[in-house]
This record gives sequence, structure tokens and C-alpha cells, in this order.
Amino acid sequence: MSAPPLKKPTVTEREARQVAEAAREQDWRKPSFGKELFLGRFRLDLIHPHPLPTDEAVRRGEQFLTKLRAFCETKVDAALIEREARIPDEVINGLKELGALGMKIDPKYGGLGLTQVYYNKALALVGSASPAVGVLLSAHQSIGVPQPLKLFGTPEQKQRFLPRCARTDISAFLLTEPDVGSDPARLATSAVPEGDDYVLDGVKLWTTNGVVADLLVVMARVPKSEGHKGGITAFVVEADSPGITVENRNAFMGLRGIENGVTRFHQVRVPAANRIGPEGAGLKIALTTLNTGRLSLPASCVAAGKWSLKIAREWSAAREQWGRPIAHHEAVGAKISFIAATTFALEAVLDLSSQMADEDRNDIRIEGALAKLIASELGWRMADELVQIRGGRGFETAASLAARGEKAVPAEQVLRDLRINRIFEGSTEIMHLLIAREAVDAHLSVAGDLIDPDKSLQDKARAGANAGVFYAKWLPKLVAGPGQLPSSYAEFKHGVDLSPHLRHVERHSRKLARSTFYAMSRWQGRMETKQAFLGRIVDIGAELFAMSAACVRAEMLRSRGENGREAYQLADAFCRQSRIRVDELFGRLWSNTDDVDGKVVKGVMAGTYEWLEQGIVDPSGEGPWIADTTPGPSERTNVHRPIR
Repeated sequence: MSAPPLKKPTVTEREARQVAEAAREQDWRKPSFGKELFLGRFRLDLIHPHPLPTDEAVRRGEQFLTKLRAFCETKVDAALIEREARIPDEVINGLKELGALGMKIDPKYGGLGLTQVYYNKALALVGSASPAVGVLLSAHQSIGVPQPLKLFGTPEQKQRFLPRCARTDISAFLLTEPDVGSDPARLATSAVPEGDDYVLDGVKLWTTNGVVADLLVVMARVPKSEGHKGGITAFVVEADSPGITVENRNAFMGLRGIENGVTRFHQVRVPAANRIGPEGAGLKIALTTLNTGRLSLPASCVAAGKWSLKIAREWSAAREQWGRPIAHHEAVGAKISFIAATTFALEAVLDLSSQMADEDRNDIRIEGALAKLIASELGWRMADELVQIRGGRGFETAASLAARGEKAVPAEQVLRDLRINRIFEGSTEIMHLLIAREAVDAHLSVAGDLIDPDKSLQDKARAGANAGVFYAKWLPKLVAGPGQLPSSYAEFKHGVDLSPHLRHVERHSRKLARSTFYAMSRWQGRMETKQAFLGRIVDIGAELFAMSAACVRAEMLRSRGENGREAYQLADAFCRQSRIRVDELFGRLWSNTDDVDGKVVKGVMAGTYEWLEQGIVDPSGEGPWIADTTPGPSERTNVHRPIR
């Protein structure tokens, strides 16, 4: 008889932050372009010249892309997947035969050993054929069993599980619960030690691939006891273990073919040998895995941007309005320019971040998060603009267009499919807070004790002295820099002149650091509550990073004789568009409606404006807002469907 499962933890806001803080990587052992950017130091030398893959990585990657393209063109029926809301088994089995399940797995375990750059190119290619197929492969490799085992697994675990993941077994990552999203301190699924096993109890929600998975990475809370440190811990779990029930296959507004479910664990025995890392390291493993895992989402956004540009170009040439193609009307032309320039910049951000991850010479936790943030936001906007360019046809489904004899363009589907990227793997709001925490790390490391209510006067005095030394050296460097010299970055002038944009990035990087310092001085311990302000700070950093990446990519392409002139034009257009957004964000740092919004929210929650809700009917069905997750045996049919 095993011990009773843990009760659902009740935690304060402060305790929740402490759990998240403990899971962070505390040190910066390698240089970070993004970290330096937020500190007002524009380290162009960290990204320029643009890093490049090895010849062997290119050969292996291009060879696989050729096979994958042929498979996508002949075997993947996107309309069928959308219509039936399911990827056919033969497609998944075909991907297994191609080795697509093992793109990131070392060849010694049966994988293809692709670099992050080529893995993302493969995801973009597959995602353009069917976003649902792209998500299946990404969830399996970016956050499923292969990635955490690659980073934290023992040699024995790698030998046991990676060959299966490379060829036959689909994996899933299980962290979220019905009442736990981005607040893992309240994680309720328990893993109680019993002999050489752990006994798992709990319910996991939104388990992408969970319906068809063979192997699971499960995050569960181990109770602290004699001989057990306890804490949130990661396990590899066989999906067909007794006591596991997939209770529901979830359906969504987009990505209709994904196998996403609700998974219940009741007295599931997992060998201690299946624990990844030590007890209590689960969140750190999850966050570290996501540092590069998040790059799969920009890959899907880049694919959508490329497709949107193709459709916008072809449609805007064929469709005439008032005597000329609609592309020649400024209102439409501006949208096409935005799609083209943004696609170029997002690919620049993706490839640069991925190559830095491959070389492992930079800490890319900020760059990976910035890439996910800006790509998910601008990717959604590109798809929305495509729908607008297509007009009524953009709102019409591809099936309906085909039924009346027109080209079956799934613009509305792409819009629906992309919407989840602003939520997946850290919502935009959570990404703002996560990146902001990393961006102010240098400040907190020297002055954090000054605003920590739990620190003693002696600790505060010591922190004050350290802060004085740090800021005496740092603040004067924010006054002037290369961005004020007209001759700076002259190597980026070739026909089109990109040097003014890089000078803009340098100047505004310093301005960003000054703004952050002023805000910390003004609000001190209350800074963490200023989420709208922090969001704007991070969005500015994301735009500056994207501008930098776009310019560096344009110069790299020019130096290699690969569409350099056109790349310079696209980089210039993106930077001009981005600079307008940056200026607006800086203006909104101090001139905004944050205080007014806060008062309105209090009124809404107090019922002050309930009269505004009158005159409608609510079509919502009955039921609780959050499903009951009381541990116990399942009372529902198991819909787990392994694919063989």
C-alpha cells in the first residue's frame, strides 16, 4: 500500500516567485548578446560576422531536407488533416521511416544528428505542409523525452530511451495541470517514493502528443522525507503503464490535427532509474530544455510568413481594383511590404539564435525567449494582414473556395493555427516577465538585497556598497557610445545604408538601460508589479535584437553573394518599420493608461460595471470553470492510441 498522495499545495505569491527563482539558471558562464543589449552594451562582435554551420552540417541537413520535401509534397494532405482533425497513421509511420523523429538525436543513438539550424528548417518545411505535423515533431523533440535526456540524462537512460525516440516512439511533455499553468509552485501531481519506485498520482492537461505518445516526460512533486530532498522532479514514464488513462482528446480553434489530451495518473509506479536528474531539479530541467526548445515556434512563424508572402504576391497581382492590381494601391502595398520585411527579419532572428545555440559559445536563454516572443506576435499579425489582403476570400475556408471553383487558399486556417503561438511554451505575458527577470539580473545581483524585505540591515549595507561600485562604473558608459558617431558601422553600407539602423540600436540600447535603471530607482521593490512597463521594456529589446539580426544577416548574404542587394533592401524596410514601433514603445513607458486601467479592473471585478453586460445571452454551457482533479482511479474510457 503506497503512501497517500500530496494535497494540492497552497502557496503565496512570494513563495511562487521563490520557486520560479530557484529554478532559474543563476550564472552567466558564456556571453549573451541579449543580456548585454538590456544593459546598454551593444556587443555587435557577439553576432557579427554571422556564425555559420560547418560544411558537414550543411551537407547532412540539405540531404535530409530534400527527402523531407519530397515526402511533404507527396504524402501529406493538409486539407485531409484539417477536415478529419487527425494526422493519418501512415503519415506518422512514414515520418518514422524517414528518421524525422530523431532529427535532433545523436547518430550513435540512431538519430540524424541535425543541427538546431537544420532542425528548424525541417520544422518550417513540415509546418508549411501541415502545422499539425510540425507540432507533432516539435513537441516530440523540442520538449519531449529527447531534449531533457540529451541535457540531463544518464548514459544508461540515453541508451535505453533515445534509440526508441529516434525511430519508433513518440514522446510528450507533461507539466501543465487543470489548475496550474505558468505557476508551477502549485503543481499537485505527486510522486511518492516507495522502495525502488515512485508512485505517481494526478492529472495533466494539454498534453500535446499525449494521446498517441509511447513515452512521457512527467513533472511531479516529491514530498520531502528522510533520504529524499523532495521538490518538483522530472521522470520518464512509459505511456502504457498501469494506472495511466488518457481521458480526453482535446479540440481547438486551430491545429486541428494535434493529438492533445488530458492524462490521469493513478498509483502509477515509475522506477527510480527513470528519474531525470536529482529530486527537485524538475523545473530547472524544464526551463533549460525550453531555452532552445522555444525556437521551434519561430520556425513555424517563419514558414507562415514565407507562405503569406507567396500568396500575397500572387493574389495581389491577379486581383484588380479600380483599373490596376491591388498591390499597386498603397493601402495594400504597405501590408505586403510589412509581410516581406518581417519574414526576412524573423528568419534572421531564428537562424542567428539557432546557430549560436549550435556553437554553444553564447548563453541564448534571452535570445531564444526574444525570438519566440517577437515571432509569435509578428507572425500572427502577418497572417492577419494576409486575410485582410484577401478580403472576403481570406475569411472563407479553403474547402468553400474549392467548392465554388477557386484556388483553395487556407488563409483563415493559418490565422487560427498561428494564434496558439502567443500562448504555447510561455504566453506573451509570461515571456515578458521571464525575459525582464533575466534582463535585470545584473542589477539584482548587486543591489537586490536593498529591496528584499527579508534581508538584514547588515546585508542591505553590504549591498549598498556593492551597488555603489557597480553603478559608478556602469552609469557613465550609458551617456555616449558609437551610435553617436556618423562613421560607426560603415561596413554595413553597400548601396543601401544599414549603418544608421545599427547606430539607432546602439543608442537605444543605452536608452533602454537608463530607462530600466530609472524605473528600478523609482519603484524599487514594487518594480515586479509593473508588468505593463516591463512588457514594453522587453518588447523594445526584442525589436532591437531583431533589427540587429536583420542587418547582420543582410551583410552575411551580401558577402556570400546570395541576394545581398535584395537582403539589404528588406533589412532596411524592417528596421524603418521597427524603429517606429520602438519610438512608440519608449513613449508609452511614461505616458500610458496603466493607472487608469488598474482602476477600471478593480471596478470590473467589484461588479461596478455589471450593468454594461446587460442585453446579451451567454451561450456557454454548464460546468465548473476548472475541472476537478482530485486524485483517484479514472472513470472514463482510455483514448490512448499508440501508432504502430
